[in-house]
Amino acid sequence: MSSEEFLFQAFVYLMAAVIAVPLASRLGFGSVLGYLIAGIVIGPFGLGLIGEEGEDVMHFAEFGVVMMLFVVGLELEPERLWRLRGPILGLGGLQVIVTTLVAAGIGMAFSFPWQTAMAIGMILSLSSTAIVLQSLNEKALLKTEGGQSAFSILLFQDIAVIPMLAFFPLLAIGGVGGGEDAHTTTTWVSGLAPWAQTLAVLGAVAGVILAGRFVVRPILRIVATTRLRELFTAAALLLVIGIALLMTQVGLSAALGTFLAGVVLATSEYRHELESDIDPFKGLLLGLFFIAVGAAIDFALILQQPFLIFGIVISIVAIKFAVLFALARMFKLQFDQSMLVAFSLPQVGEFAFVLLSFANQEGVLGTEITSPLVAVVALSMAITPLLLIINERFVQPRFGTRDQEEREPDVIDEEAPVIIAGFGSFGSTVGRLLRANGVPTTVLEIDSDRVDLLRKLGLKVYYGDASRHDLLQIAGAGEARLLVIALDTPERTLALVELAKKHFPELTIMARAFDWDDSYQLIDAGVTYVYREALDTSMRMGTDALRLLGFRAYQAQRSAQTFRQYDNESLFELTKKRGDPTLYLSSARQRIENLERLLSADQVERDPSRDLGWDAESLRDEVRRAPGGFGASASDSA
Repeated sequence: MSSEEFLFQAFVYLMAAVIAVPLASRLGFGSVLGYLIAGIVIGPFGLGLIGEEGEDVMHFAEFGVVMMLFVVGLELEPERLWRLRGPILGLGGLQVIVTTLVAAGIGMAFSFPWQTAMAIGMILSLSSTAIVLQSLNEKALLKTEGGQSAFSILLFQDIAVIPMLAFFPLLAIGGVGGGEDAHTTTTWVSGLAPWAQTLAVLGAVAGVILAGRFVVRPILRIVATTRLRELFTAAALLLVIGIALLMTQVGLSAALGTFLAGVVLATSEYRHELESDIDPFKGLLLGLFFIAVGAAIDFALILQQPFLIFGIVISIVAIKFAVLFALARMFKLQFDQSMLVAFSLPQVGEFAFVLLSFANQEGVLGTEITSPLVAVVALSMAITPLLLIINERFVQPRFGTRDQEEREPDVIDEEAPVIIAGFGSFGSTVGRLLRANGVPTTVLEIDSDRVDLLRKLGLKVYYGDASRHDLLQIAGAGEARLLVIALDTPERTLALVELAKKHFPELTIMARAFDWDDSYQLIDAGVTYVYREALDTSMRMGTDALRLLGFRAYQAQRSAQTFRQYDNESLFELTKKRGDPTLYLSSARQRIENLERLLSADQVERDPSRDLGWDAESLRDEVRRAPGGFGASASDSA
């Protein structure tokens, strides 16, 4: 291909993406479907702007899947991967085994040899990691229970590709496939005895793990000292490409190798830098991959055998849907999350292209089988975004959990010394204590249903995402003294901490933690006041906030003690009235007002001598040294 042809092809691909993706997103279809449509339009069966060279583009674009799994690995620490071992081995393993056996049984019912049927079953059991993860990420569903289950299944499928490649030659049938057109790939382990190949594979995997721990980190440390962003980007690309080449030379999946490297580096201090440098290349190559998939759909073959091709697609989607839903329910997933898993994974994945080519080379499947299956795989991948839209717009509202509709942030018309991000059970305890003591607060909450409920209780809460820099600025973060973070996930908390530290360095941050690991991460991020989730710690956080705002120690402690006692009484009292929503809301609002009056009266009637005694210089050092006391170290607060 000449330089002019290369530039023209690059122009065609980029133009198709720039036009199709925004249109698809505007229509609510998502970017993946936009890329697929763009590939169909510019492909050989559309405008014909790309032809046979599309196959070469597909091989190049598949590197986007490799990069995606590297980034996924960076976000998946080994401890978290170990915690997911149940869904990975249980749910993922059963899905591959059951789908393979069902598909193979159907194939044998249609008189296919058992070897051919088994190979087809293994190929059809795989799903598209690239399309599913991208789609779930766009819809913010990857962190849900169903999203994590889908991720576990995909992870097992990617790992299962390796034994499938090893098992396929044993299924070869004499005279099938291969031939003069079959091209074989020579690797470092070609021609070795089976036991030697096994040792080479294990050695390569061990080498990646050891190099990630003891070689890559020192090299990245040296590169980082240069303070050249482009050099660090080059090092990141070198790492990914090098591991991919090593894996392919020992007959393994490049994607699996880079995923393993990402997991090894997940605890590295350079994790976020690697992710940010790789992400633009990953996104561009994934988009190119989706376009190439769209262009690869053989509409000529589909038009010749429309009933066969579409019949196979519908059958595969239906079978995998039923298997996925049944397994998800068996593993105790809720109905809506089970539907999410079933609607996400019924397609056939990108690794099927690799397995179909390998099966043809090894004489497992003939061209008369692989050609229609390639079209089936591409079509099944193309309809995945449509299936997710059906689930989102029609199934979930009727049978599952209704997603919250988009809502514009409220107009914030005040500034206060304290900003509270998140007003659930934890944040509302702190906020109500501050408010009862006359401390103005600006409360930001992203859950629209919770905002409406809190307003019915008489509390002033603004709907908005505190992790948005512009909204935090409007809320008065530049002039506020405290930012109380009480969000509902560790990821959102850490992201807000990093945002606040970057744009509002003078703002004192008080953050909620869920466990020891979260506390460590927040302390590493520079947060001094860290509070693990519990009633006592939330009360202590509110007390410290009062003291930082100028309240005397005894006054703050007494207020917190009164608040806690009254709050416990309210818990028992309101429990009896939960069956009547009107009575419950009325009683809750009345108790909030009563508590405010009680604490206000206590401030007027307090004994100044007791306040002075608590704040005497002779006691201040003792308070500071006490575990969890005001002025205690971050490790004590945690």
